[in-house]
Amino acid sequence: MLSVNLRALSIVEEMIKKKDELNIEVKTLENGAKVIDCGINVPGSFEAGKAFTKVCLGGLADVGIALDEGLNNELALPSVKVITSHPAVATLGSQKAGWAIKVGKYFAMGSGPARALAKMPKSTYEEIGYEDNADVAILCLESSKLPNEDVAQYIADKCGVNVENVYLLVAPTASLVGSIQISGRVVENGTYKMLEVLNFDVKKVKYAVGIAPIAPIVGDDLVMMGATNDMVLYGGKTYYYIESDEGDNIEDLCKNLPSSASSDYGKPFLEVFKSANYDFYKIDKGMFAPAVVTINDIRTGKVVSSGKINVEVIKRSLNYRTI
Repeated sequence: MLSVNLRALSIVEEMIKKKDELNIEVKTLENGAKVIDCGINVPGSFEAGKAFTKVCLGGLADVGIALDEGLNNELALPSVKVITSHPAVATLGSQKAGWAIKVGKYFAMGSGPARALAKMPKSTYEEIGYEDNADVAILCLESSKLPNEDVAQYIADKCGVNVENVYLLVAPTASLVGSIQISGRVVENGTYKMLEVLNFDVKKVKYAVGIAPIAPIVGDDLVMMGATNDMVLYGGKTYYYIESDEGDNIEDLCKNLPSSASSDYGKPFLEVFKSANYDFYKIDKGMFAPAVVTINDIRTGKVVSSGKINVEVIKRSLNYRTI
């Protein structure tokens, strides 16, 4: 079985080799763990954002960046493209932000290959039937603070590896790399909703493609948290190739998959978050999905599509105006 940690390792090693070119910084902690700063004390870059996103996806996806004018020809933003032939493992088995790292006063949301070693959460790996037994652990952290030795040791212990084999990539939400990697979750938002909300067997998703705008840097981490989510929820487009069974209703799946099927749809995400008293658990989980979903049912040959791009909400989210 493919190891997401070992596949990501070659990408991380290349990042370390090209750190000056990528505008990132590499630090070896006293216990031997490596910390790769992609946006806290350094500016980062588009190439670093691509690499960070590839690492999040366990090295099982191609990632590209282009200027996408597909937002109803009203708004042109750089966009991130994700293509994978291993959707369940790449997105839910690796990329999903499924590990809240809390060590002392340090907090970060963890995503990426190391989750598969720690099985965070265990239920996800049981659902997709995946495990990784690598001796190296690579975790991507969304945080405005760099982790210390205690954080690295905690992750090593949870993953069952030597601490010197731990690599921690860090980018705050309010950074170029942070913005890129969140938009790079466009395919994962769909597979997450399939599994967690619609109870669909994501192992039937054989291939996936997605594209989402990259949010400009428009404020602090909280403001950017809203803007980056809106890029996927109101501007993200995905295409899933599904090998259905006789009893599957792919049209219903497609109809219910986009963010527009949620009761919380229609306002910038930061407004929704505020209305929920800043409690993610009070937000409809069905909101976390791409704006437009197309499904190719491989068994029947049917192609169905649902959802819409909502440029007006994106403009409100970005406080966008023309002059």
